[in-house]
Amino acid sequence: MNVAATPEQPGHDCPLCPRLVEFRQKNRATFPEFHNAPVDSFGPLAARLLIVGLAPGLKGANRTGRPFTGDYAGDLLYATLKQCGLATGRYDRRADDGFALVDCRVTNAVRCVPPENKPTPAEIKTCRRFLADEIASLKRLRAILALGRIAHDSVVAATGGRPSQFRFAHGAVHALPNGLQLVDSYHCSRYNTQTGVLTEGMFRQAVATACGLLADAASSSRNEHENRG
Repeated sequence: MNVAATPEQPGHDCPLCPRLVEFRQKNRATFPEFHNAPVDSFGPLAARLLIVGLAPGLKGANRTGRPFTGDYAGDLLYATLKQCGLATGRYDRRADDGFALVDCRVTNAVRCVPPENKPTPAEIKTCRRFLADEIASLKRLRAILALGRIAHDSVVAATGGRPSQFRFAHGAVHALPNGLQLVDSYHCSRYNTQTGVLTEGMFRQAVATACGLLADAASSSRNEHENRG
């Protein structure tokens, strides 16, 4: 079995985006007990599914230091992953709650919390180097679930495609230039669920679609092995 390399993660005081650095310093003064640094990916390096969100929430991952941990989006995401057999333990909005992912890894297109949760195009592009390395380093990776349009576009660009050629649509499945499969979902934010843009059922179906791609990949691998034998 191929062993995944450790993907590059931005340092605790990553200097690449001046606006985000300034916001980080303000938050360190205002919320000294928070993580207030780039948020590393969460989950095993041998994962076959990568979930990509937008950016850490100010009082969610920016507080706890773990993606999607501490806010409503994480409540829905991690409950759904556990229902689908992609997580174990009890999620408790804390990075030390013992919750663990199975065959799944979670990251963000932008690793630092942006003001008003809105990264600029330049910040998204600058942080894409970490996403590209993440994808390239996970040697067993078969599918990616993008939460929202920005995550979708960043994944497409990070894998050598043009976002204009891959239309974002909830539930859509795309064959990426590097051979991976991309599944789209609306972001599991409180705003999207409260306004009805995304229901819990819709989100479960998107995750189930991604899981189905993993099953299909495993079946194809077994058939190929048997044919060679």
